[in-house]
Formats: sequence, structure tokens, C-alpha cells
Amino acid sequence: MAKIDARRVAAFLADPGACRVVLLHGDDPGLIRERAEALVRSVAAGDALCLVEVPRDGLRSAGLLAAEAASSPLTGGRCLIRVRDVGDGVAPANAAKAALAGPGPGLVVMEAPELRTTSALFKAIDASPRGAVIACYRERGAELSASINRILQELAVTAEPAAVEWIAQRLGEDRMLLRRELEKLALFVGQGGRATQEAAVACIAEGSALDLEEALMAAMAGEIATADKALASAFAEGANAVQVVRSALRHIQRLQLAALAVAGGAAASAAVENLRPPVFFRHKPAFERALRLWRLEALEIAGTGLLEVERRTKTTGLPAEIIARNAIVGLARQALARR
Repeated sequence: MAKIDARRVAAFLADPGACRVVLLHGDDPGLIRERAEALVRSVAAGDALCLVEVPRDGLRSAGLLAAEAASSPLTGGRCLIRVRDVGDGVAPANAAKAALAGPGPGLVVMEAPELRTTSALFKAIDASPRGAVIACYRERGAELSASINRILQELAVTAEPAAVEWIAQRLGEDRMLLRRELEKLALFVGQGGRATQEAAVACIAEGSALDLEEALMAAMAGEIATADKALASAFAEGANAVQVVRSALRHIQRLQLAALAVAGGAAASAAVENLRPPVFFRHKPAFERALRLWRLEALEIAGTGLLEVERRTKTTGLPAEIIARNAIVGLARQALARR
């Protein structure tokens, strides 16, 4: 069975069949959790006696997962054994091998964010016909838009394409935040309703997402104090360093698209108006100011610099928030100098 193709994931989560061990791995913990809970619903079907939570330390006993999977619930059906935050090492790999080789109907679900594909655990499950590996990476583009529409459909609402684009642009980095905000939007428009971009802005554009957008708009327009204050609010509301850096990179990429249009003869206002998803009306003046300050070459250099900043947040051991904050304030200083 091994790796589950992205097109087959939904069907597999609804019915894992004779699979014995499922490994959920990738850089999106929220998506890992969401898919694990989908398996809990399809296998345990709401029966608490069919769900067994095994702590990560329990993997030190190589036979524990196999023993739990071999047992039958008192109420019948199939057990699901869930292990969260699994890391690499000999013990998890041995526990998975024992479960794969053992008897019984139970299904073991191992959640392993950031697990490398070269790890012993990954190889053990990937090599078994009774194992399944599902990659849970952060979604982007058409894949993310499709997920937004699917989640809204589950919540009995629909959304205009412009609203889906706007949501994807602002909430795509964190699956759990995305689902939580979509649940708010569904309540806002009501069951059977259709969300417009205005409804999405009214319901979702608050907290860290809005503060972060304010910070980036101000930074690229050279408004240092405003950018720093908004960024502090974004961090206080729960934004993380990687989210900030990636949002800044997307913002610069949008400026590059507009700058290319201007280079082709378009007016700055028209270039901003034609961006998709649309620039929030309140932010258009700041976006146009930034467009007049930054040349294409400078935007390219800034984007390359942000890729290096993201690497430093993950590898240097320095406080990631400080690295990200210094990078955004640095962009604001560059913009101010360009005035």
C-alpha cells in the first residue's frame, strides 16, 4: 500500500480497509491532526471504547502497539490506536514493525510532524504492504483553494471565488487556524449561505492575520513605527516567525507582479486593481506607495533575502521572532531610504 496518492487520500481516510499502520508526516501539524481525526471518525465511529491513545513514551515497549491492535473492543468493531508527536529512532520503528507483523483488526495511526523520509520509521512503514504513508504538507494554490471549498461544503456553506482566493492568501499557512476561521465564517453567513469577499473580510480579517497585513503594508511603504507596532500585535495574537517571513515573501511577490504590469505601461492604480486576489480596499493606498518606491531589481533582492531569513529562523538557534522582526523592520528602513 505504502504512499497514498493525494487524489486517493480522501477515500482512504473514509475507509482505510485492511491497512494496519498509517504514518502521517509533513510540515503541517494541523493537517496531520485533521487527517488523524478523520481516521478516528471512520474507524472508531464515535465509540470511546474503540479509541486508544498511546503516549509517545509508550513506544519504548516494542510490543505495546501490536498488543493494542490485536485486541477487540468490548462493543465490537475495530480499535484505532493513536500515537501523537512521534519522532525518529529505533523504538518507534520497532514498535511499528511489530504492529505491522501482528494479528488483529486494529489500526495504528502515528502522527510524525517533520519526520524525514530517510528515517527508520518511515522506511519500515513504507516498505510494508500493510502500511500506508500520507504526506501532509502545507497546501498552496489550487490545492489549497479546493480544500477551502471542501471544508466550507462540510459546514454547509459555499463561497465566491474571490472570497476563496482572499482566504487562501491570508490563512493558508496553518490548517487548524484555517479550519477555525472557516467555522466562524460559516456561522457568520448561516447554513446554506454563500460567503462573499466582503463577508470573509468582515469575519476573518482580525487578530494576527490583519495585524500582519498592516505590518507588511506599512513596512514596504517605509512606515517604520506603524510596521513595528502592527508586527508586535501580530506576534501577540499568535503569529509565528515562519508565518511572518512567508507572508512577507508573498507580499513582495504581489508587488513584483504589479511592478511588472507598470513596467509594461500600466498605471500603478490599474496594476494594483488587477491583482488577484484583490488588494483589500483599505490597503490600496499603502500598496501603491510601495509600488512607487520599489523597483523590480530591489524587490527581487528583498525576496531572496527573505528566503535566507526563513532559513536562519530554523537553523541558527537564535530567537526566531527576533530574526523575523528585524527582517521586516529592515525592509521598512530600506523603503524609508527610498523616499
